[in-house]
Amino acid sequence: MENTKLTNKERLAIPPQKMPEQEPSERIHNVNEVPLGFTEEMAVAEAERCLQCKNAPCVKGCPVEVNIPVFIQFIAERKFREAVDAIKVTNVLPAVCGRVCPQEEQCQKPCTVGKSLKSVDRAVQIGKLERFVADWEMAQNTAVTPEIKTETGKKIAIIGCGPAGITVAADCRREGHTVTIFEALHKPGGVLAYGIPEFRLPKKIVGREVDNLVRMGVELRANMVIGKIYTIDELMENGYDAVFVGTGAGLPVFLNIPGENLNGVYSANEYLTRANLMQAYSFPNTATPIARSKNVAVFGGGNVAMDAARTALRLGAKNVYLVYRRSRDEMPARKEEIHHAEEEGVQMNYLQNPVRFIGDDKGWVSGVECLLMELGEPDDSGRRRPVPVKGSEFVIPVDTCIVAIGNASNPLIPHTSPDIKVTRWGNIIADEETLKTSKKGVFAGGDIVLGAATVILAMGQGRRAARAINEYLATGQW
Repeated sequence: MENTKLTNKERLAIPPQKMPEQEPSERIHNVNEVPLGFTEEMAVAEAERCLQCKNAPCVKGCPVEVNIPVFIQFIAERKFREAVDAIKVTNVLPAVCGRVCPQEEQCQKPCTVGKSLKSVDRAVQIGKLERFVADWEMAQNTAVTPEIKTETGKKIAIIGCGPAGITVAADCRREGHTVTIFEALHKPGGVLAYGIPEFRLPKKIVGREVDNLVRMGVELRANMVIGKIYTIDELMENGYDAVFVGTGAGLPVFLNIPGENLNGVYSANEYLTRANLMQAYSFPNTATPIARSKNVAVFGGGNVAMDAARTALRLGAKNVYLVYRRSRDEMPARKEEIHHAEEEGVQMNYLQNPVRFIGDDKGWVSGVECLLMELGEPDDSGRRRPVPVKGSEFVIPVDTCIVAIGNASNPLIPHTSPDIKVTRWGNIIADEETLKTSKKGVFAGGDIVLGAATVILAMGQGRRAARAINEYLATGQW
């Protein structure tokens, strides 16, 4: 597909389009989405920045290999239906990925425009364009159900309705297999539903994407904790020819410091699940309460920590401190999320580390003692190791603390299926290309294999697993 209207020099001269956003002073009082989306004119202008490179380095940077130049060219030509269809060949969650994928580390990082202008921040904004066409489709109410091949009679059980499970379900159902998703919680979506706040990913979008699966004929069974209600062996005895495990990394990691069992100390999982999935932000209109805090400390430097801190502000906190043991440069969170948190008033306490929680006489947290840190030599992650500064103890008065330092894999399935091999950290061992586990007929992908990763990496594993499942069911060869 050639783009001949403008020269490359003219395209490079077009400035990146700035997506409008809610003002910080307004958005901290609501849970509405912060970025408001491109207008049609903005999207077309941004699409015209694309050079339509023949080698398409952006595609190589996409874990699900979306044909990025093609869908962007369709946008430039105002062929939005065609743009959506081009994305959905390989990505069944464009509205989600357009919002939460770290494009700056994936498809936009190798973009020729960004490299020519010597800044990834000036690359073609692929994610924002993906969001635009996905939202256009939703506004038109013109979602197209993918074509389903002739029914094969083969049955697939998918454990977990997160990004990996959703991707496997779509790709396997397209081949004509009968697909059932078993979801432990009462609503589908996995981390998309419980872990990412409404102001970053509206739940109506997650619901719409899951509805697409149902229209394709995928059966969804909620409140089904596999490992308790059924084991994997029992699923296979009940007629499932293949099983995909996509249970995520939902086991919170704690700090293991004194006082962590005090009331008011949350894992980020619990705090965000109450707020996102169970809508505790609108209590008492919803049945789920959550602490209404004045002074909140959040521990961690990733996207989950940013989500927790920004949620606390929206729940009425006067002071939110994000306590991180390294500097801003080492933070793993997306730059956009750090920027939004700073705009909204989250107080960034860099080079600090908690050593104990302090409680009142009623068992509620009232403070957290921290140490100042300084950066030493790089550790195994390549980041400079934080080293405590002796005698630098100080106390931050708080009434709520949120631990957001990572998640581990839930041990339930490995414990009830001991023939599935796991790493010493409890992650299921799966072949990198086929996602086959040590148990015949069982595949696994997403965070249960990778550890806590990104939505799009989980989807990439889901695509590879689906290809391998389809081949296994067609040939019977393991």
